[in-house]
Amino acid sequence: MRNIKVCILTSAHPSFDARIFHKEAKTLVKAGYEVVLIVQHDKAEVVDGVRIVPLPKPRNRFTRMFGLTWKAFCSGLKENAKVYHFHDPELMPIGMLLKLLGKRVVYDVHEDLSGQIVDKHWIPPAQRNVISFGVLWAERFFTLFFNAVIAATPRIALKFSSKKTLVVQNFPILARYPDVVSKPYQDRGNRILYIGGLTEGRGIFEMVKASQLLPERLNVQLILGGRFSPEILRERVVALPGWGKVNERGWLSRNDVLKYLQEVRLGLVVLRPLPNYIPSYPVKMFEYMNAGIPVVASNFPLWREIVEEAECGLLVDPLNPQEIADAVQWLLEHPQEAEEMGLNGQRAVLEKYNWDSEAKKLLDFYKEI
Repeated sequence: MRNIKVCILTSAHPSFDARIFHKEAKTLVKAGYEVVLIVQHDKAEVVDGVRIVPLPKPRNRFTRMFGLTWKAFCSGLKENAKVYHFHDPELMPIGMLLKLLGKRVVYDVHEDLSGQIVDKHWIPPAQRNVISFGVLWAERFFTLFFNAVIAATPRIALKFSSKKTLVVQNFPILARYPDVVSKPYQDRGNRILYIGGLTEGRGIFEMVKASQLLPERLNVQLILGGRFSPEILRERVVALPGWGKVNERGWLSRNDVLKYLQEVRLGLVVLRPLPNYIPSYPVKMFEYMNAGIPVVASNFPLWREIVEEAECGLLVDPLNPQEIADAVQWLLEHPQEAEEMGLNGQRAVLEKYNWDSEAKKLLDFYKEI
């Protein structure tokens, strides 16, 4: 595969996105492909075998969607790659152009975009259904031109032709969890963790309210690792009584994430029942499981199947702070059972929910195209 160049394009994701860089790009490099990543970055460099071609940081969403996409196209065309693998819906028009120029084009769909529109705070509510419908048909139209579609979940794959769609799920990479010194579970303080975007849809209000409902004698600390979106949301959350139990850490590096996963008693993933979340695979939940800590998770049908099969945590109504608090309290007051749940989850990830099997699917797919 050393003579085959793959150009990966993203205008919206960060340089070292877990799926794009750490999973797919590095998997292709390891298999012998020449991989170029065109992404917002501060300099041209080679990292872990991936050659990064930098794009400038846009001033706003408009300049990103209309100006940066063209720059990504021009940079990509200069690479003269055999395969162009892009990750953002806004790049669909340039994907079509690349296909018309005779290139092999792959569209990697991370989320149910048409379903996600209903949760976009920057889109006026009255326009969301119309835009959602338009996005759905735009995706179906543009994908007619592409060689293939890679979907992050089986539910997303249903939107596209089965003849050209592959499901490559976003399971964790076992190699990214090195053997670090971990505090014994029974010696840990009553610290609970949430890592991810801090938004209404992801349950930030319910998590903070639930913290307030926990007994003072437990001395619980909620560690938040992530950024508020929109930033103004933080003012409303900080005003909640439960904020006194919060340890806000902001965006966390990978090493910091690993550090906290080794020090807490459980992980929260209590996303609200929005159309985009209910059928999705909860990447953070798998990361908690991989770290050997129990989870408190939304009682969505798909998540229930995972948690109950693995016996790795408790399910709750994500809109009910009291139910979340009760689940957290039970796990903190039953540390032996909680530790066993954590070990069950870790075992499930080692045996089933990991990137190794997905990487093989990706490589087999690349050989075909």
